[in-house]
Amino acid sequence: MAVVPADAHCDTVDGPVVNDAREALAAGDVTPVLKWVRPGDESEIRAAFAKAVAVRSGGGVGREVADTWFFETLVRVHRAGEGAPYTGLKPSGSPLDPAVRLADRALETGSADALVAALTSHLTAGLRERFGKTAELRRHAADNVEAGRAYVAAYVELVHHAERLHRALVSMAHTHGEENAPGGLPTEHDH
Repeated sequence: MAVVPADAHCDTVDGPVVNDAREALAAGDVTPVLKWVRPGDESEIRAAFAKAVAVRSGGGVGREVADTWFFETLVRVHRAGEGAPYTGLKPSGSPLDPAVRLADRALETGSADALVAALTSHLTAGLRERFGKTAELRRHAADNVEAGRAYVAAYVELVHHAERLHRALVSMAHTHGEENAPGGLPTEHDH
């Protein structure tokens, strides 16, 4: 099964990984960033942290370079742990997927309601639009060959869209190791 990398902001200067790295460097304690890496990568991060702390103690440009190098190292190792490529540290204010913003906001407020509502609304709208088009074309599918083909094209798009959504949901649940991940939608035999 292919790993689908998250399109989050863990690789941005104002993202959660770098924010934790700033706190760790300020406190002189690597612990806050270790959660962002796999256990097998911990020694690399500890070593990078020790080097950054040693260089940054001189202040000035050396401190800035050491901090940036540590941020880049931490993000690179974190991304590798996600199965995602490291493409560089993105600047502050980099565009974010609206879902990322909503997920962060949900964590800040302690409520998933806005996140669930937005994603459900988007999912529902896409399915209803495709269904409505397909249902309308189905009514005229027997009128002539062109009408039948238009119906079939809409039907295929509806079914493939539903299939892609289902596959993505099940795949992501299993990829992220959710113990109680649903096996998928119920089948006719599950009723």
